[in-house]
Amino acid sequence: MQFQWYPGHMTKAKRQMQEDIKLVDLVVELVDARVPLGSRNPDIDELGRNKARLILLNKADLADEKANEAWMHYFEKRGYYAVRIDARNRGGMKAVQAVILEACKEKMERDRKRGIKNRPVRAMVVGIPNVGKSTFINTFAGKACAKTGNKPGVTKGKQWIRLNKNVELLDTPGILWPKFEDQSVGLKLALIGSIKDEILNIDELALELLRYLLKQYPSLLKERYEITEVDEVKALEQIAVNRKCLKKGNELDYSKAAALVLDEFRAGKIGRITLEKPEQEA
Repeated sequence: MQFQWYPGHMTKAKRQMQEDIKLVDLVVELVDARVPLGSRNPDIDELGRNKARLILLNKADLADEKANEAWMHYFEKRGYYAVRIDARNRGGMKAVQAVILEACKEKMERDRKRGIKNRPVRAMVVGIPNVGKSTFINTFAGKACAKTGNKPGVTKGKQWIRLNKNVELLDTPGILWPKFEDQSVGLKLALIGSIKDEILNIDELALELLRYLLKQYPSLLKERYEITEVDEVKALEQIAVNRKCLKKGNELDYSKAAALVLDEFRAGKIGRITLEKPEQEA
């Protein structure tokens, strides 16, 4: 299965971001904690190379806690500030605010020496589609100021959001990059919902997910679906039987079982799962 999705508005959005980067002090990049490297757009490093950088591992509540720790260490070692968050939970936002100010303290000190007072830190919020940027901004600001949706590509235009006297955020549309050199990255992005389901083969996607889970998280699969199989095709069949995914005439409905597994993975119902680990990527 080939993975690619790069609609025309993403080219325009990238050009706009190249213009807007001059206006900001900090780039806040949201990644999906289940796929921390694969959900990073490689263009962002080029775009923000002279700016302070903060990586927010969003959906950390859905990811394997041990892996979260390892990824925090991985990014900090490479000179990024990093914070784990669940963008829907307001409780973690104080930590984010503190790190934003910490990341920009040199810039604030320069302003002070020049006699510039009360100029807020300006941060650009970036990330791929469906990674939770708008949800993060709404939770951080405490009001619905950015559109949210569980479909990739909801945010289209540019909008500045004044959080408080210290911080202003620039929301940007989610953008992918024109070509996945490594199709395993495309697979992971498809699994977490950053590529439109309408252009994917959900049956094949579910089988890929089951293959990975049978290797890495067999106990979670067994607990959720009462699986005894070690082969992904037979496992899907067993899930269809156990969850009564049936067509007319009591025939097993594999597509329904595949969609069920994918939905339950994305919602965290199977358990806390990370699709890539720092040691594997190294």
